[in-house]
This record gives sequence, C-alpha cells and structure tokens, in this order.
Amino acid sequence: MGIKTFKPTTAGRRSMVSLTYEEITHKGPEKSLIKRLKNNAGRNNQGKITTRHRGGGARRLYRVIDFKQLDKMNIPAKVKYIEYDPNRSAFLMLVHYSDGEKRYHIAPNGIKAGDDIITKVKAKPKLGNRMKLLSIPVGFEIHNLELTPGSGGQMIRSAGSCGKLVSLESDKAHVQMPSGEVRLIDKDCFATIGVVSNTDHSNVIHGKAGTRRHMGWRPTVRGKVMNPCDHPHGGGEARNSIGLVHPKTPWGKPALGHKTRNRKKYSNTEIITRRPSRKQKK
Repeated sequence: MGIKTFKPTTAGRRSMVSLTYEEITHKGPEKSLIKRLKNNAGRNNQGKITTRHRGGGARRLYRVIDFKQLDKMNIPAKVKYIEYDPNRSAFLMLVHYSDGEKRYHIAPNGIKAGDDIITKVKAKPKLGNRMKLLSIPVGFEIHNLELTPGSGGQMIRSAGSCGKLVSLESDKAHVQMPSGEVRLIDKDCFATIGVVSNTDHSNVIHGKAGTRRHMGWRPTVRGKVMNPCDHPHGGGEARNSIGLVHPKTPWGKPALGHKTRNRKKYSNTEIITRRPSRKQKK
C-alpha cells in the first residue's frame, strides 16, 4: 500500500495526501452481505446528542463482517477479493468457503486474492489463519482478538494495528496490545495471524474540510475561542492559554490526560502492565 501527493492546483490539494488503493481488487460490495446503515447524527433513541460533531455525510452500506468464524471451523476458504469498507479504516477480504458460503473478514496486511485460509484450533501459523492463542507461537503478531472465548473478535481491528503474543507460560496468555499494555487473555480465545491492512491510514491528510463533511463529521470549535458562559476554557482578551490548573471538558470535568477508567472495573486484574503515559512516550 502506498500514498500519493497532488499538485497544488487548489488550496485543498496543496497539502492533501491520499492512498493509492493498490491492494483493492474489487469495487462494490457483495450484495448478499450488505445492510442499510441509518444515520442518527450522533443521537440516541431519545433524540439527545451522545456523540458531538456528527451529521450529514455520504450514504453508506454496511458490510456484514464475520468476527467469530466459529461456525466455519475446519472448513478451508479462499480469498476472492480485497475490498474497501467506508465504515472502518481497515480493508476487507471477501472469502469463499469450500461449502459455497461467502463471508467478509478483516483483511491482514499482505494477503492477496487467491490465498488459502482456515479457522482451526491448531493450524499452520500462516497469514490470515485464525486459531486459539495456545496454538500460536510466542512472538507472532495477531489481530481480531477475542476477550472471552466465543465472544468474537473485539480488540485490535483498526488499520495498521497488531498485538503480540508475549508469553504462554502461566494459566493465561500474555498479549501486548497496540497501546503497549500487556493483558491476560484466556488461552482458548481465538486470534488471527498478521497485522491489520491499510498500514498507511495514519499518513492520510484530507486537505480540506469538505472531505470530513463527506465522512459525516461536522465542524469542531475549540473551547478557548468560546465565551465563558459556553465553555470553561472560554473568555479572556485575544489569544491566551486556558487559564486553569487542569484542562476541562465543556461540562467542567477533567480532560486531556485524566484517567477515566473505573478503578473497580472487573477486568483491572487482567492488566499486567499499563500502557505508557504521554510523558513516558515523549
């Protein structure tokens, strides 16, 4: 996968960086695996905004993806196409099983049309194969990871991300997440071998506000340019700092680096090493 730049014929093109989409081998989704996607503009069933800055955008069809693959155990499959998905950053692969059924899976980086894959408790640790953690060699890169056996892939599904199987010595597997956090996962959980496709997703620069509007994102206004009645960061003469000891959300709660994880969350005991903070990363 590569990226391309453009001649500065307009202000939007000047700084724009786009993908070349060399991996895509088929345009248009499989009709039997799509659903209508309703746009709720960030509102819940009561009409209240729960996610700000959403609304509008181009119409999209939802591709039904098989994150579990448990009902296709031991059935060999062949990758037919690599496709674009407007609903996520990663690419998809259309898989044809030997029994005639078609499914969408998250495509790992480097997989090509015509490759063979399989879901099995213990299989060859090959790109695209899905198996239990206890059967994966230590040090291998994985994605689409289950948190509990049979739940289906919940973690490590975004473009270019991958986890690493660190250890299998204890009762549970030690898995390093993309954030650097090391977590205990049941060895009976399934994971797919490889790195998630579209590794250059983080290098894309949209170049203009209109592209974001097509994606369903509305404008975001900084709190420090608002009035004091509208935001805790607002007020003051001309351009200045937020003027507070700690940054705050529009509703007055701590923001920007404040830990929001529940201290009594049930899964806290499963975390061996926390992800590094922003200061440690610097």
